Amino acid sequence: MSRAKPAKTGGIEGLGRAIRRLRRQQGRTLEETAKASGYTKSLLSKIENGRVVPPIATLVRLARALGTSVASLVQDDGGASAAFDPGSAAGKAVQTEKGYFVFPFGGGYGNKKMQPFLFIARKGELKMDQLSHEGEEFIYVLKGAMTFHVGSVAYRLASGDALYFNALEEHHVEPLTKEVRYLDVFV
Repeated sequence: MSRAKPAKTGGIEGLGRAIRRLRRQQGRTLEETAKASGYTKSLLSKIENGRVVPPIATLVRLARALGTSVASLVQDDGGASAAFDPGSAAGKAVQTEKGYFVFPFGGGYGNKKMQPFLFIARKGELKMDQLSHEGEEFIYVLKGAMTFHVGSVAYRLASGDALYFNALEEHHVEPLTKEVRYLDVFV
């Protein structure tokens, strides 16, 4: 059996370029886009220049302001019929400004209906923040344990546990082990 050739991906590394390209295609200034998303011009500039990797909730608001989806911001424009992510996604994950690491799967697949991510959260390294954004999420814990808060309910999750919830509810993760790795699928 031969290994498929990996698709070229935009991924987190190309995120800022994708946001800048889309903003410019729409003829919008940094200031207009920042105002539409509810963020500062300075933050948007840092994201576009790759100096800040924003948390997913920030990406959701930026995508909405640009009239697109998070999946389209982290994918290649190739529109492949399949996206293969070889090797260790954990080694390719990048740290966000909130302290967790994230890797978007399926970057080469166009027009996704969902966006799967690998998240890595380390105890004592997260900036606790309540997140809330449009859509639904499905979480599956791969390694470690965490408390995942959705609204006023705290769920204790360990390897093999799953949680599905409405992402409009405020939510955040609290690692219970030194490190927790989980798949998070956004729809």
